[in-house]
Amino acid sequence: MDGKIHEFRPKPADSEKITINLGYVDLGHIDLLVQEGFFSNRTDFIRTAIRNQLDRHNDAVKQSLTRHKLDLGLRRYSREDLEAARAAGEKLHIQVLGLAVIANDVSPELAAETIASIHVLGALQASPAVKAALADRLC
Repeated sequence: MDGKIHEFRPKPADSEKITINLGYVDLGHIDLLVQEGFFSNRTDFIRTAIRNQLDRHNDAVKQSLTRHKLDLGLRRYSREDLEAARAAGEKLHIQVLGLAVIANDVSPELAAETIASIHVLGALQASPAVKAALADRLC
């Protein structure tokens, strides 16, 4: 081995950091529950609360996914995918609930030529140049 480390495919992040503001009393309640051992930390409490709300509204989410024709989870668009769409004369309407990834080797020109619209509930990972090229198509 030549001692060099090669990264074959960067791993996309599996979560997104968000910031929230809480009132002091709510924060105190959370800290009390953590102190009493109900949760390991504030993040554990917040994630659990979010999951409980998502479970509570699961049927409504399923209906919305069907109604809006959203892909659920991770959807990756490679250069080959976009080139195939261009060759077929198709324009993509990307609709994802989760994470949409446009590969780093996709040029802004190819993205603009093949993506008619993009609606992502969650996160979009793409190069800054591709995001700029699609700015007028982001919903």
